[in-house]
Amino acid sequence: MTQGRHIFSVLVENKFGVLARVAGLFSGRGFNIDSLSVSETEDPNTSQMTIVTHGDEAIIEQIEKQLNRLIEVIRIKDITKENHVEREMILVKVAVDTAKRGEVLQIVDIFRARTIDVASESLTIEITGDENKLRAVIDMLRPYGIRELVRTGKVAIMRSTGK
Repeated sequence: MTQGRHIFSVLVENKFGVLARVAGLFSGRGFNIDSLSVSETEDPNTSQMTIVTHGDEAIIEQIEKQLNRLIEVIRIKDITKENHVEREMILVKVAVDTAKRGEVLQIVDIFRARTIDVASESLTIEITGDENKLRAVIDMLRPYGIRELVRTGKVAIMRSTGK
């Protein structure tokens, strides 16, 4: 069986300890969470989790069943093969001197990123996009010297059906 990446969209009750129970479910069974993003929804009583993991069909099926057993889980959907939009954001601090600053700013512009902090020897850049875009901009910035990089977890939402 092939190992594949899966994106779960999980609606949960917004209660103390739910995140710990979900994370414990994964770690207790030896499953890895590649990315996790959680926030309150439009309803303050619920939170939306986007969980990215990987595994073969049997592992993914077991993850879905185990998540469904948690009492706080309202709805779970593996949206990997569904029509969805996914994004992630990174903040990256790049070493630049005045001679190279213009080159880095051109990269920022090409990738529709934003410069959010400027210092004498660095720029901090915010980039939002899909995995391929983020990988490409990191590859372009790496030769200048990445001092620090942080990234959010992936967030995903189903596309509207037009109805």
